[in-house]
Amino acid sequence: MLKVENLIVNYGAINAIRGLSIHVPEKSIVTLIGANGAGKTTTLRAISSIIKASEGTKIMYDGKDITNLPPHKIVAQGLCQVPEGRLIFANLTVKENLEMGAYLRKDKENFKKDQDFIFNIFPRLLERIKQPGGTLSGGEQQMLAISRALMSKPKMLLLDEPSLGIAPILVKTIFGKIVEINKTLGVTILLVEQNAHQALSIADYGYVLETGNIILEGPAKDLANNAEVRKAYLGET
Repeated sequence: MLKVENLIVNYGAINAIRGLSIHVPEKSIVTLIGANGAGKTTTLRAISSIIKASEGTKIMYDGKDITNLPPHKIVAQGLCQVPEGRLIFANLTVKENLEMGAYLRKDKENFKKDQDFIFNIFPRLLERIKQPGGTLSGGEQQMLAISRALMSKPKMLLLDEPSLGIAPILVKTIFGKIVEINKTLGVTILLVEQNAHQALSIADYGYVLETGNIILEGPAKDLANNAEVRKAYLGET
């Protein structure tokens, strides 16, 4: 569904991403793991065209070239990003945040059905439907950020650090819901995550990114058992 070939991203004289290539098959969960500063978020932002990829890059989504398209046109094609730090609308209620997610949709008549599905996955949001987003806990805000993206009826989600700033007790819940969304809705997922253990536990395939380069790739179970990965990213010696 998504093929990124020779992704190059420069910040002035700094070469942040150096010819990265990844493939995300339809209805799969693929994870991109790596340390802080490896280029994970930059990769997602380039796919979403929040930042511009340099010449030579080719990003294909659902058979179409989306390289450096305006971000709203990429969302309209069914590719939606849940950003690092969630970036919900703090002053809007939970319901209003969900309505913002559906802004580009033309099938407004299905809004309630999709909203009910979200409340089935994340019942806490139903309990807080009239609360401003800024009053929610970190975990609840992450649920809202994912739900807001789902309201756009995406075929694919880019998830940027969904465990960031969330209480450990909720991290497992969030990752379980990511799997449920993938299996129930058939939504393809590219997951960027520092919590390599959780990411590899739910992914089908993984890439290890280091200073703008892919240094390892393979089935997630194989990466989880790789000695180098276990030492560098899973805290094992």
